[in-house]
Amino acid sequence: MATLAGAQTSSYAGANAWRVILEWLTTVDHKKIGIMYLWTAGAFGLVGMAFSLVMRTELAQTGTIISAETYNSIFTMHGSVMIFLFLLPIGAAFMNYSMPLQIGALDMAFPRINALSFWIFLFGGVLITLSFAAEGGTASAGWTAYPPVTLDTGNNAEPPGAGMDMWLVGVILLGQASIFGSVNFLVTIFKMRAPGMTMWRLPLFTWTTLVTGLLILLSTPVLAAALVLGFIDRNGAGGAFFDPAAGGQPLLWQNLFWFYSHPAVYIMILPAMGIVSDVFGVFTRRPVFGYRSMVLALIAIGLLGFIVWAHHMFTTGGVFLPFFMGATFLIAVPTGVKMFNWIATMWRGSNIFPTAMLFSVGFLMLFLIGGITGVFHAAVPVDFALHDTYFVVGHFHYTMSIAATFGFLAGCYYWFPKMFGKFMNEGLGKLHFWLVFIGVNLIFFTQLLLGLDGMPRRINDYVDNPGWELMNMLTTIGAFVSAAGMMVFLYNVFYSLKWGERAGSDPWEGTTLEWATTSPPPAHNFDSLPEIRSERPLFDLRFGEKLQDDPHYHVNNGHNGNGRGGGAKAPTASTREEA
Repeated sequence: MATLAGAQTSSYAGANAWRVILEWLTTVDHKKIGIMYLWTAGAFGLVGMAFSLVMRTELAQTGTIISAETYNSIFTMHGSVMIFLFLLPIGAAFMNYSMPLQIGALDMAFPRINALSFWIFLFGGVLITLSFAAEGGTASAGWTAYPPVTLDTGNNAEPPGAGMDMWLVGVILLGQASIFGSVNFLVTIFKMRAPGMTMWRLPLFTWTTLVTGLLILLSTPVLAAALVLGFIDRNGAGGAFFDPAAGGQPLLWQNLFWFYSHPAVYIMILPAMGIVSDVFGVFTRRPVFGYRSMVLALIAIGLLGFIVWAHHMFTTGGVFLPFFMGATFLIAVPTGVKMFNWIATMWRGSNIFPTAMLFSVGFLMLFLIGGITGVFHAAVPVDFALHDTYFVVGHFHYTMSIAATFGFLAGCYYWFPKMFGKFMNEGLGKLHFWLVFIGVNLIFFTQLLLGLDGMPRRINDYVDNPGWELMNMLTTIGAFVSAAGMMVFLYNVFYSLKWGERAGSDPWEGTTLEWATTSPPPAHNFDSLPEIRSERPLFDLRFGEKLQDDPHYHVNNGHNGNGRGGGAKAPTASTREEA
């Protein structure tokens, strides 16, 4: 009997496991889709990090360990994976999970299209990654895929390999997934907000989702068109769009590519900005300073992001330099507004520093360095001197790579209790922060110095000018230190999933609606919603009655003109207890 019971239990457990797997594979729940984006982007991020460690090992000293062709392939795959398969989709992960909760929606506007977006993204990512083993070699033209380099495999005596074609098709699929997702985000925000949530009551993370969705929708089709034209050029289908040997224009590719890829910088960084804004609003125990100026600065960044793409092309001579230089300087203004507002939020705040807050402060420091070095490049004479050096590598990694990653890591620690109902380990989290913070600064600040000393980028070996080998060794050490930090994070995730301390519905005393439901939330998200009178509805729920008579307390009662500015359903007793 005991044996029979054991067999039945084992059979039931196996059937239950398959049912859970099938449920996740077929889900249209925005929360599960967001978590799948998070796991998938994280896995691709580890692959991209592994590529970077190979590159840094090669460059630690003069001489070569791997061939130039292999280095070019690894270099291309590192950039492609980190940008298209990690930084872009991990922002979508948080937007998928948190945005509907923050606006009180039951799900995304189009749940099935949301699921389709994820599976298209996954297939495109696998296609790009498998191109590494394609016949004729992987893509090796860099993540920017400039022609005429993309038109051959580096040996003009051989036909083009399939790896570059797989790369082109894979990125087209990723763009399609992004377009589907952006439409979903926009419709959800405009049409599915809870009663009383006007546009001026949206959380800042939701505002960043809105602007990011618009950037994706307006820029991605341009890249998709360029990729299709590049595919036609490569496969002899009668096209001569970018091939100079056939009368094509390589600069046309650069214009089309950067018209997407500069807004893509903000597609990567804006969700991280939204995360740190929400984190500061919770752990400083005060509202984010200058809410409306933050929103207006966010919109200005989105608009200006579309008119500065050609600053990537200063050295080509094919752009109107004064206009793009001035526009690039101008975009620093709204960014500076956001920086000062974040600092003002912390000024005299009741600041506490859990790991999420540490990563948010780290984000500010890293993004500041990236922004200042970006202003250097806005000046055309300086850009002419530094464009082909490691100074550029240090700049864009500070800006869109490690700064954005720090914002997303803050989001992991901040929303992990909501996603899984458990806290991440704070001791491991702080160890993770310091290892990665020290490691990435050792990498990229050293690269800024190398660039100022004239070391060229995109090379697999170098002459040992005085100090270059030492600084490259320091950069490599920094890469392995930061990789060790990410291993601590990975261990922390699995440790916390199994043994983490249980979190309640509102463990941080948050102010936005995602903290008004259970952790993890039910499939329908909410049983009831509190009344929404400002951008901080849970703060109003806790303290509104006490502060109603305070002459210094003002509720944001702005309307968006769509008739949705009225009151919400009164909060129930259960909602008050949960909040």
